[in-house]
Amino acid sequence: MTNGTATTDLDARLEAHRVELTGYCYRMLGSSFEAEDAVQDTMIRAWRSYDKFEGRSSLRSWLYRIATNVCLDMLTAGNKRARPMDLTESTPLARAALTPRPDHTWLEPVPDARVLPPTDDPAEAAVAKESVRLAFMAALQQLPAKQRAVLILREVLAWRASEVAELLGTSVASVNSALQRARATLAERRQPGADASVSDPLDEEQQKLLERYVAAFEGYDMSAMTALLHEDAVMTMPPFDLWLTGADDITGFMTTLGAPCAGSRLVPVQVNGLPGFAQYKPDPEDGGFTPWAVQVLEISGDRITGFHCFLDTERWFPLFGLPLHLEAEPDQVEQDA
Repeated sequence: MTNGTATTDLDARLEAHRVELTGYCYRMLGSSFEAEDAVQDTMIRAWRSYDKFEGRSSLRSWLYRIATNVCLDMLTAGNKRARPMDLTESTPLARAALTPRPDHTWLEPVPDARVLPPTDDPAEAAVAKESVRLAFMAALQQLPAKQRAVLILREVLAWRASEVAELLGTSVASVNSALQRARATLAERRQPGADASVSDPLDEEQQKLLERYVAAFEGYDMSAMTALLHEDAVMTMPPFDLWLTGADDITGFMTTLGAPCAGSRLVPVQVNGLPGFAQYKPDPEDGGFTPWAVQVLEISGDRITGFHCFLDTERWFPLFGLPLHLEAEPDQVEQDA
């Protein structure tokens, strides 16, 4: 085998693990962009040190060891990604103010395709999706870095305790102890949104709920929207730390500060194991529609319980492969004329 062929073969073998490693790093770091950086660093380290890889473990285990070390190094500053409800109290609509915080504050959304490897096992797919949902991701951020790694490897990726101990260079007893502490912390700090239940794929009732939501939002029909929202529904809008609770405050916001969103168009996206939409609002200057938010919806029963809008469209829309402009439909142009 020539050096060129060997290099190409190694690149292909490393690349085969990119999606699952990105999912692992995303769960560790809470940032889609930092996860991609961590995986790229992992790949470079693996490529450079492959001649020292003696095959005592599988290539996959070796890559996870490198990725874990990269993530632990990135987490030494103690940064914890959060959602607005992790940082402040809910604000009544009458006192609503849009106060931004830096990008590194926030738990970030991620396209399913970048972090969830394809699988033919429905149970495995369901666990994978649950493990990147916003509520679970927010809970992971409450854990010390090594406990976070143990919980993800044991509970999400189903590694044996002995495998995790070898990866972390510790004992099985230490791994089991860390897992118990991590479980206890998650139980104590149950996150808003943790009760959301989404079928995979969406069942008929949930699909109809989303269709009604699209009709209500695009029509900016607040009566219809109220009927879809749980009485304790939560709305967030990172990078702003404001969050609202209840249908009255959410729809009240949409008709006051959020009024420019009337007439928006929604494009479906698969995000964080949940249904979501790319929202384009009318562009009064250039016509058509301009990006405004990536929406992530949490559902429980026949109601929407979480309505999370990520507004940094210059970052999110390219990540999701979404266009930065939508043309108005011909019938819409005629109406406007």
